[in-house]
Amino acid sequence: MSEACENLEPACVPKTSAGIGLEQAAFLLILLGSFMFAYFPTWKGLVSAWYNSDDSFGFFIPPVCLFIGWLKRDVLSKLEKKPSRLGLVLAIGGLLFYLVGRLGEITTLAALSIIPTLAGVILYLWGAAFLKELIFPLLLMVCMIPVPSQIYSAMTIPLQLWVSQASTWLAGLLGVAIYSEGNVITLPHKTLEVVQACSGLRSLTTLLSLGAILGYFLLKSNFLRAVLIASALPVSIVVNVIRVLALIICEYYFDFDLNAGHAHTAFGLVIFLLALALIILVRGGLSFWDKSAVSK
Repeated sequence: MSEACENLEPACVPKTSAGIGLEQAAFLLILLGSFMFAYFPTWKGLVSAWYNSDDSFGFFIPPVCLFIGWLKRDVLSKLEKKPSRLGLVLAIGGLLFYLVGRLGEITTLAALSIIPTLAGVILYLWGAAFLKELIFPLLLMVCMIPVPSQIYSAMTIPLQLWVSQASTWLAGLLGVAIYSEGNVITLPHKTLEVVQACSGLRSLTTLLSLGAILGYFLLKSNFLRAVLIASALPVSIVVNVIRVLALIICEYYFDFDLNAGHAHTAFGLVIFLLALALIILVRGGLSFWDKSAVSK
């Protein structure tokens, strides 16, 4: 062993070609292998949920997160690496949450544990500066996790009532003979029910994701980004009121069911594009208070 190494200088700690210590490299390989093996059932469950429900927007979240990380490559390459052992604690904590989620069959907890596990790896291997740069794509991963059924049911009922009442009131102003009780809307020749899909909760999760992504790329002020994300709730309610109102108008005046066949798919696409347009419109309004965004 050389004299310099006998003095245990930091420069003599063995390094890999990537510039990280052997301890960190070994940890990374072990953790990556464990991550791929242990989290496979969770990823499989997420893909199944995205494919078999209205949460299909989840397919886009991991690629967007990876793309944001790739865009950060130049910034990350200039940062000084300051590994922190607190990251090891965070990563192990994330894996423990995953274990509890798997053993207790709490799928949401198991999926959420991905985030602290990855954050812990980044903090342990590269330091807080790297974690700060990558915190947004890590938090964005929350949007790929389906809303738990208990929360979904609890939130759906009031949203259903609001949408039903608002659309009934507007239809009455337009001369429609209509009556509503709860989420059931009664027309002279037909009864309509505002089901969970029309409550706006599913579209809300998608709009929250879109608001976060648009805010990240197109706004610089964190406050304005938060406002844009928060705007997803009123936008979701508005577009679903429009959805139900359009169903009522078409049924009452034209005896046409927008929920049947190809009309349902086309109508759903139109409603989504309307919601997206409203989010973009809100962003345009916020850009007047965001000098960096205006200059783009």
